Amino acid sequence: MIKIVTVNSKKELASFIDFPHDLYDGDPNYVPELFIAQRDLLTKHPFHKHNTVQPFLAYDGDKVVGRIAAILNNAHNTYNKVNDGFFGFFDCINDPAVSALLFETATNWLKQKGVTGKLLGPVNFSTNEPCGLLVKGFDSAPFLMDTYNAPYYEQLVEAAGLTKDIDLIAWHWDGQAYDDKSVRLLKSLEERLKRNNIVIRKINLKNFKEEAAKLREVYNSAWDSNTGFVPLTDEEFDYLAKDLKLILDPDFALVAEQDGKIVAFGLALPNYNEIFQKIKRGRLLPTGIFKLLFGKKSITSIRIYALGVIDGYRKMGIEACLYGTIIREYKAKGFKHAEAGWTLENNDMVNRAIEAIKGDPYKTYRLYQRAI
Repeated sequence: MIKIVTVNSKKELASFIDFPHDLYDGDPNYVPELFIAQRDLLTKHPFHKHNTVQPFLAYDGDKVVGRIAAILNNAHNTYNKVNDGFFGFFDCINDPAVSALLFETATNWLKQKGVTGKLLGPVNFSTNEPCGLLVKGFDSAPFLMDTYNAPYYEQLVEAAGLTKDIDLIAWHWDGQAYDDKSVRLLKSLEERLKRNNIVIRKINLKNFKEEAAKLREVYNSAWDSNTGFVPLTDEEFDYLAKDLKLILDPDFALVAEQDGKIVAFGLALPNYNEIFQKIKRGRLLPTGIFKLLFGKKSITSIRIYALGVIDGYRKMGIEACLYGTIIREYKAKGFKHAEAGWTLENNDMVNRAIEAIKGDPYKTYRLYQRAI
């Protein structure tokens, strides 16, 4: 008999966070999330001030066999003029009866909250955070802030009546297998931008708070037409920026600026998943903290996390300059792999640009939907 438990206590929350470690024990591509980061995400993140998240666990006797979180994202519904609900943090044994019960539980909770539209996901908590079900590319570990799941999840989700909403594509470069045209043209592109008083520079970490405020405006503007996008509140962006500051490499944190106004930014992050993969069950103590502190120099890959240009400044060469600068630094630092992602499958302009520099669409993440 499968039993559903509403997660309310610290002990239940710990079981919720730890379940994937047991489910994927022995999987060479699984990367454990840091426990402290997941705990804070589920309890302290500014998202909770305006929205509601309810985690659930499925038990078979005294053994956890699945988990899911029902998410009421009021900001999404207000911004998009809908009345939808989300699911996230979905993990389950290969049993459609268990997964069906989890989806039914999340759906019923959302109905009780007055949701009448669609059930969408997986997202943790929105498309601003890790999202999508992996449906292609199971032969390698996920990069930083990517999701991961077993191949059978696709069958479980679709057996519960969910259908494809849209696919998200992650792109990969192996070693030096990329087109360096943007690097070769970088100097001339920068000179052309300067004629419009646009310069490419690194983010000023000494004045990070003021920089973050400007970047928030660009972020909320540059991605506003993307499917599922929800503008981040000041607190949510500051929370994200504070976390990113701890791990970013300033050589990969770039902005385009015109007369003091930031009009674009590009950010690539060292792939800390290479370290997290070695931290057992995501615990920093007693030894995980040392792996984290001393492992940065051993990282061999980067993830191009974000590259956005506000309306009115696109197709001026800014995108090429940002990509060119990132590629130049990637080569200079001797990295062996790079990922860019994700991009929407229907974003033809961006996808063609990535294909032009020989990006390989090696992983696909899917967002699903179902009527409530």
